[in-house]
Amino acid sequence: MAREFILNKELVLGENALVEAGSKIKALGNKALIVTDKMMVQLGNVKKLTAVLDNINVVYEIFDGINGEPTDNMIAKGVEVYQNAECDFLISIGGGSPIDAMKAIGLMADYNGKITDFNGKIIEIKMPNMIAIPTTSGTGSETTQFTIITDEKSQVKMLLKGKVLMPTLAIVDPSFSITAPKSVTAATGLDALCHAIEAYTSRRSQYLSDTFALSAIKKIFDNIEVAYNDPTNVVARTQMAIASLEAGVAFNNASVTLIHGMSRPIGALFHVPHGISNAMLMNVCLTYALEGAMDKFANIAKTIGINSSSNEAAAKAFLDKLTELLANLKIPTLENYGINKDTFFNNIDKMATDAMASGSPSNTIKEITKEDIIDLYKNLWL
Repeated sequence: MAREFILNKELVLGENALVEAGSKIKALGNKALIVTDKMMVQLGNVKKLTAVLDNINVVYEIFDGINGEPTDNMIAKGVEVYQNAECDFLISIGGGSPIDAMKAIGLMADYNGKITDFNGKIIEIKMPNMIAIPTTSGTGSETTQFTIITDEKSQVKMLLKGKVLMPTLAIVDPSFSITAPKSVTAATGLDALCHAIEAYTSRRSQYLSDTFALSAIKKIFDNIEVAYNDPTNVVARTQMAIASLEAGVAFNNASVTLIHGMSRPIGALFHVPHGISNAMLMNVCLTYALEGAMDKFANIAKTIGINSSSNEAAAKAFLDKLTELLANLKIPTLENYGINKDTFFNNIDKMATDAMASGSPSNTIKEITKEDIIDLYKNLWL
């Protein structure tokens, strides 16, 4: 069966990518809304962007109100700035939150309804050009057709989808990630690892997505601890930036599975950063999924240098290696993060309902029900 494979229209990758992409930026609009957060301003990353825009005579307005994972109210404020400043395209600089927010602001720029109107639908409306400049190596949002926005009223993380949400241009310069704290390097890198593993073991995987996924998995296992322990290691940072991009391409075309489905409700209700909640779930979810994709998990093990006598032994050895990695990167448990067990258990039914409603768990090769997800949430406390 033939399958569509989706990529950005343009991509610039490598050191000094932002400067070298100047002419491409200028071709996409006259006045940009820069979507970012206050930390990017403080670190001087926004200044690096505006210096390029000044040099190519592109005017801009700065919206730095994405301080945390984006919500519908943050998006409404960004849309107001975009419209009042009469912008005609968008640039995001930062982690996954500013990039996701940029997509949603672009979505709502000329739409008179509510962002919740798009939840669960394939989005096909006309949108302005968008440029994504990631400063972390993990979310892959610069190359995907997805954005995740929290509906503050219902406390649900909405997964919005459509090819129109793909940034027109992605600019990936690994030098930006050097300023990321160790905790962010761990969280975003493991998010990318989740993207790659889930894409590779998804019901919707295909030849090209498998190629990108396996390449990302190997790069992450080879480089994430180096980048974590030696943040200025440009080689490791470059490999992680490439891996994040590859993982984004993989799940953009094969989707994610159980981990992401269960992660979003934890993030929405308990405000756990997305990469951390994914990492908390990896062992429990992948152990469940193992039975449905033993050969694929064994191939992941082989890709990262594990050789065993059988597929089952290799797959389990991979999970052991993953457990070691999570410990080395100091990923907390729910309890260590400060979440109250009784409060968590009281919300399990809602979380399981929301997880199933997202559609992601159904991409898992092994069949899964709401009751299975309830049990998996409980297993996080064992």
